[in-house]
Amino acid sequence: MRTAILTCVLLAFIRLTWAEPPQIRLVAVNGAVNPVTAEFLHRNLRDAAARDERLVLVEMDTPGGLDSAMRAIVKDILASPVPVAVYVAPSGARAASAGAVIALAADVLAMAPGTNIGAAHPVSIGEKPDKVMEEKIVNDAEAYIEGIARQRGRNTDLAKRMVRESISLSAEKALEGNIADLVVRDRAELLRELDGRRLSRAGREIVIRTAGAELVKHEMGVRERILNTISDPNVAYVLMMLGFLGLFFELSNPGVILPGVIGGISLILAFFAFQTLPVNYAGILLILLALILFIAEIKIVSHGMLTVGGVIALVLGSLLLFESPEPALRVSWSVIGVTVLATTIFFLFAVTKAIKAHRMKPSTGKEGLVGEEGRADSEIAPEGRVFVRGEYWNAWSDEPIPVGARVVVVTVEGMRVKVRKVP
Repeated sequence: MRTAILTCVLLAFIRLTWAEPPQIRLVAVNGAVNPVTAEFLHRNLRDAAARDERLVLVEMDTPGGLDSAMRAIVKDILASPVPVAVYVAPSGARAASAGAVIALAADVLAMAPGTNIGAAHPVSIGEKPDKVMEEKIVNDAEAYIEGIARQRGRNTDLAKRMVRESISLSAEKALEGNIADLVVRDRAELLRELDGRRLSRAGREIVIRTAGAELVKHEMGVRERILNTISDPNVAYVLMMLGFLGLFFELSNPGVILPGVIGGISLILAFFAFQTLPVNYAGILLILLALILFIAEIKIVSHGMLTVGGVIALVLGSLLLFESPEPALRVSWSVIGVTVLATTIFFLFAVTKAIKAHRMKPSTGKEGLVGEEGRADSEIAPEGRVFVRGEYWNAWSDEPIPVGARVVVVTVEGMRVKVRKVP
């Protein structure tokens, strides 16, 4: 009996000695909130619950994002059995628009000095709604953020003003107004402040324990990083243009293969990114029209009118492609300018080469022989033989031409050529 007790004590001691320390999961949300961000946070909250971790710490710096992705993240945070803390950091960071709503949904909202939160007024993508519909959208967003703020015990009046009046608060103002819970300089200070903090969740009290816990950072996987990168409007726009140009090359020169492969892959990736972005399909159609006009200029000489129309369609299509008031969800002017300029220069080069090819003198057949110079292989008076372009031809002339004289072909009739003496 004594041996069994000693064995159990020894096993318990070994388990405690070798057991991993409790963990706090650190994840970062930088940039626009999109479906990839929502998937990333969903996976981390699920894994944290499965591992029974003490806390999920979300470091945030976002200008906002899509409403659908924001609501998915808020649902996951509210349903998480593991406490969630949002830390708006570093100094200069912000939790704006959709980011403000996500931050308010956290169990603990901490902010670094020099950060801000707010400006959560909903904005419509695409066609501007009428006044009634716009009022409905604002009322819905206001009620949504009010419910979240009330559930977390935050200032509902300020939360509603973030939606209704688009107000934005500094870290100190947010703490004073009961929007933020803490203003801390760094992670170490934040973890010290969180240790022993009591939360009320679903009618029960939870105590956050951070002392002795290991802070482990979890980053996006390769798949998520790729999807998040191509979800950037600038990257998606460039991928789409590369796709169109690659397919144009392949169709113009069948069998080259590489441009077609690159174009196909780029276009598929671009269309995937369009699922996570506020795409205006009128912009895509204008860009397609621009490429058609450029190609038509190569086939039909319009003295530049088709090229001008193509440039206008390309610029308008690029501006309309991602029609969103959020800067993070629009293509930057510099990217549009460089892409339009490069595409225009390329097609102008192609048009110039095509015009030169049309104007070139034929180099084969009867037409290619006219104007070629040679020499008289025999006396031509009025008939004889000439050597032109590596071949002997029967020739005639309106004037006598001595042997060895330089001649030029005037016309070709059957297997004979008419020549004249070169002055």
